[in-house]
Amino acid sequence: MAIMSSGTTDKDLSDVKVVFTLVVSGLQCMAGVAGNGFITAVLGAEWARGKRLPTGDSILLLLSVSRFLLQLWMMLESVLSLLFRSTYNQNTIYTLFKVIIMFLNYFNLWLAAWLNVFYCLRVANFAHPLFFTMKRRVVGLMPWLVRLSVLVSFSFSFPFSKNIFHVHVNSSIPVPSSNSTEKKYLSETNVVNLVLLYNLGIFPPLIIFILAATLLIVSLRRHVLHMESNATGSRDPSMRAHLGAIKSISYFLILYIFNTITLFLSMSNIFEINSPGNILCKSIMATYPAAHSGVLILSSPRLQRTWKRLQHRVHRYLEGQTL
Repeated sequence: MAIMSSGTTDKDLSDVKVVFTLVVSGLQCMAGVAGNGFITAVLGAEWARGKRLPTGDSILLLLSVSRFLLQLWMMLESVLSLLFRSTYNQNTIYTLFKVIIMFLNYFNLWLAAWLNVFYCLRVANFAHPLFFTMKRRVVGLMPWLVRLSVLVSFSFSFPFSKNIFHVHVNSSIPVPSSNSTEKKYLSETNVVNLVLLYNLGIFPPLIIFILAATLLIVSLRRHVLHMESNATGSRDPSMRAHLGAIKSISYFLILYIFNTITLFLSMSNIFEINSPGNILCKSIMATYPAAHSGVLILSSPRLQRTWKRLQHRVHRYLEGQTL
């Protein structure tokens, strides 16, 4: 059984590192909370008014809510792990944070994959009979697939509560030039079980997402080349919209893959809690939901209009306060 462990003492975390980590993660989480909170507010308001949301908007609403919760939970973990280490490093608390983070990440990845599949089936154009069959059936089954994702996410995240993580404290570390001792927190990870469970939970939505993104990019690129061959010109709004869609999907694909890699590195405890590697992993994990919410807002004309109206109202309010 392969065990990977990391440890830190109470003195390892300097005030400068704690403040820096909290400021960086706090700003990223605030950006994510603002972006996902905005999408949740816009779509949630429509749903609350009794309007039936289209399938794509329903998935987007769930995705924004789950990311909103994920960013708040990650921020709470950062605060506890840096400022209240004795509480955070209790086995029950430590494992609870890991399990909930894995559940929210799994569910986020599934929702992102289904959203991409939905856009692919609605926008992409292929002559293959299998594509037409999926286009007819999968869109109608999307609500059931989202519900199934909740069950699958829970099924793969709950085992993380058993035989994966273990935290213990050594209180007999001598302090140089002193007769006292200090605590050393040791976090151990069963790498074999982690790799098995992580891959089982990550690869299905990852493969689905990559396939859907690839098909969508190929279809949009083919359409752009067709418009160029017909000499419609690069100033054609339709061409600009298609090129923008290709860029958005490409950015999302890169963010998606980077997030899956850093999530594994963070969960494996190969970095000390105050190391640059761990801070970088936490930063990328916090950047992913924030950056993708921005991509979604910029790629949606309706969300863009609402965002501009909100900015205009805030600007007018601030001008009124200064008068």
